[in-house]
Amino acid sequence: MSIRAVAVVGNPKPASRTADAAQRLAVALGAEEVELIDVVTLGAGLLRWGDEKVTAAVAKVRASDLAVVASPTFKATYSGILKLFLDQFATASGLEGVVAVPLMLGAAAGHQLAPELLLKPVLVELGATVPVQGLYQLDSTYLADPVAEQWVARWGPVIRRLTAG
Repeated sequence: MSIRAVAVVGNPKPASRTADAAQRLAVALGAEEVELIDVVTLGAGLLRWGDEKVTAAVAKVRASDLAVVASPTFKATYSGILKLFLDQFATASGLEGVVAVPLMLGAAAGHQLAPELLLKPVLVELGATVPVQGLYQLDSTYLADPVAEQWVARWGPVIRRLTAG
């Protein structure tokens, strides 16, 4: 049984490096296919409740085994557009049953704790299982990042065990 994976990407630029990194991480964690939810493409529907496209995107995340939730680092935290999307999930139960991995890309190593300190707590608040530390990658070198390889080697077995049907 394959892992049902989504990459939830909160970058204001569609088809971003953040999206690429999130999809690559999901594959490295064992997903054969990864459904991309590029939040920026949901547009103004993020600003109101009940938008059809947003509701469908939320349902896809809720139905996944693994959600790599990714954002560029803006002002030392995750993006506002990602926050708008995450606000669509119910507190404590919106991501129940989903294993989530926080991923952030940024320009400098000084923000390497951002996924762990800022993105992970909101995913836990929404009910996701977040069993491993978040991953931070430099956006300029994420394609050949030995830190990401080491992260996958260390945490990949945990994620695969938790997402196995």
